[in-house]
Amino acid sequence: MFIPITKLPTGIPGFDHIANGGLPRGRTTLLSGTAGSAKTVFAAQFLAAGIIQFNEAGVFVTFEESPDALRRNMAGFGWDIATWEAEGKWAFVDVSPQPDVEEVVRGVYDLGGLLARITYAVQRVGAVRVVLDSLGAIFARLENNQVIRSELLRIVSVLRRMGVTAILTAERTQEYGEIGRYGIEEFVTDDVVILRNLIEDEKRRRTIEILKFRGTSHQKGGFPFTVIPGEGVVVIPLSAIELKQRSSNLRIGTGNPDIDRMCGGGFFRDSIILVSGATGTGKTLMATTFLAAGAAQGDRVLLFAFEESRDQLFRNATGWGFDFEEYEQTGQMRVVCHYPEAASLEDQLIMMKNEIQSFRPQRVAIDSLSALERVSTMKGFREFVIGLTSFIKHQEVVGLYTSTTPTLLGGTSITEAHISTITDSIILMRYVELFGEMRRGLTILKMRGSAHDKEIREFTIDGSGLHIGKAFRTISGILSGQFTHAAPSEIERLGRLFKDSSEVE
Repeated sequence: MFIPITKLPTGIPGFDHIANGGLPRGRTTLLSGTAGSAKTVFAAQFLAAGIIQFNEAGVFVTFEESPDALRRNMAGFGWDIATWEAEGKWAFVDVSPQPDVEEVVRGVYDLGGLLARITYAVQRVGAVRVVLDSLGAIFARLENNQVIRSELLRIVSVLRRMGVTAILTAERTQEYGEIGRYGIEEFVTDDVVILRNLIEDEKRRRTIEILKFRGTSHQKGGFPFTVIPGEGVVVIPLSAIELKQRSSNLRIGTGNPDIDRMCGGGFFRDSIILVSGATGTGKTLMATTFLAAGAAQGDRVLLFAFEESRDQLFRNATGWGFDFEEYEQTGQMRVVCHYPEAASLEDQLIMMKNEIQSFRPQRVAIDSLSALERVSTMKGFREFVIGLTSFIKHQEVVGLYTSTTPTLLGGTSITEAHISTITDSIILMRYVELFGEMRRGLTILKMRGSAHDKEIREFTIDGSGLHIGKAFRTISGILSGQFTHAAPSEIERLGRLFKDSSEVE
C-alpha cells in the first residue's frame, strides 16, 4: 500500500512555500553551504520555530560551537534557548572541542557512544526535531571515505528509527561543485538543501536551493533569502506571486488636475504607476504632489526615500505649498528614509513590506527605484522589483515609483525594462532642446484599462508646482532624444492629413 510522504512545516518564513509544505517528516535533510551561508542560523531556527509555533521539542548536537556560544549568538534573533532548556523543550548534545583538554584517539573512532547520547536526549525531551551541526567536524576524525559513508548511513538509520525530522549541516569549499566536503553526503541523506553566499559585481547575495526531496515535490531553482536580526532567515519566494489581486474602476486624483485629465480621470485605486525621467525633470515633485493630495483628503500615505533626507524632503514640500510636518503629526503620513547601501536589497524588501503592513497606507511612493539598482545584481534587482510590485498590488493600494534615466535627453532606464509589463501606467518626463533652450515634456506612455492623452505636452515647474501646457507640434524624436524639427509647410501638410483621417473615422 502506498503511503504518501507528509511534510513537517519548518516555520521558517518563505521556506515552507518553496518546499511545498516543509521538510519530509521523519527524514534526514542535508543542509550544505560555504562559510557565512547561514547554515547554523537556519538549523537553530528550525528548532526555535518548532518550539514557538508548534510546541515541538528539539535536540541540537553541536560539534564546533559550545552551547554557551550558541545561546549568546542566537539571542540576537530573539530565541531564549536557556529558558527552553529549563522547560525541557530544547536539549544540547555537546561534542564541541574543549580547548583545555587534549584529545587522544586510540584505535578506530566509533560513533556508538555519540548515537547513544543523541537517543537519550531525544527521549528525555520528547524531541520531534534534531539538528547535527556539523558533519565535517566529526568526520575529520574518521579514517577514510568508506568509513565516513558507513558512519553517515548509521547516523541516518538511527535518526529514522527514532522517527525524528533531522537536519545535518555540512561544509562545502565552493559555491558550485561538490555538495559536501567529502563528496558522499548528498548520496546518503534523503534530502538536500543548498545555501549559497554568492558575490557578483562586488555585491553579496544569499540564495537557497532545494536540490532534492526524495519521493516528494518542491520548487525548483535558487531563491533569495536574508538573515534579519530579531527574525532569522527569511526566504523570498518569487513563485509565491499570484495574479489574483482584485481590480476596481475607482479613480483617485494625482494632485494635478491637468494630469488627471491626461490620464482619463486620474489613477485607478489599485494601480502601479512608473514615473520616469532624467534628473531634475520633476519626478520627486510629482510624487510629493501625489502623496499630498491623498493626505489632504484623509488617506494614509507612505513615502520611501532613497536619495534625500527627511528634512530635505519636508523643506522641498514646504516650498511647493505642502505641509508634510502636519501630515506626519496627524498620523496621515509616514516617511522612511534609507541609504541604499545601508542594507541588502533583500533586507530593504522585507523592511518595506513590514512598513506597508504596519502602517496600512492608501498611497505608497518610492523615490527612487533607480537608487536601489546600484546595490544589487541585475537578477537580484529584477526579483526585488517584481516582488515589491506584486506585494503592493495585493494590498490593493496605489503605488507610484520614480525612476531616473541614465541620459539627459531621451533613453530608458533599467527599471523601465524590468517592470514596464507589470505596471499599470507609465509617465515619461523628458528634457526637450528647442531653439537653444531646454524645456520639459511629459507624456502618458501607458494607461492600462483607460483612454488617455497620447500627446507629448510641455510643462513648467515653479513655486506652486507643476503646470501642463500645450503639446509639442514642431518637433519629433523627443522620447529617443534624436530631435528633428518640421518645416512650417510640412506641419501644415501633416495637419491636413490628420484632419482628413479624423473625418473619415
